[in-house]
Amino acid sequence: MASTIQVRVEDDLKKKSDSLFRDLGTDTTTAIRMFLTQAVAANGFPFEIKRQTAEANPYAPMAEEEMLEKLKKSREHGKYRDAEDVISDMRSKYGL
Repeated sequence: MASTIQVRVEDDLKKKSDSLFRDLGTDTTTAIRMFLTQAVAANGFPFEIKRQTAEANPYAPMAEEEMLEKLKKSREHGKYRDAEDVISDMRSKYGL
């Protein structure tokens, strides 16, 4: 038995998605079915969902030059430790 799902979307979104999926060789109904199949397979959304914030992500990738500049500043201010000391502390703390 098949069920029907009805979804209301803005006309512009529908036109753009129909065009996109047609260019990809499918239709919107099939694309929605693919989304639902992948969501079930992934046991969640089949893509990452994040909220947008105005704050910069401190864990975002940065360019090598930016990383080197930050390292230089931390050394100048004494805010760093040698990797060997950090590894030694982690081994003793976590029994590694």
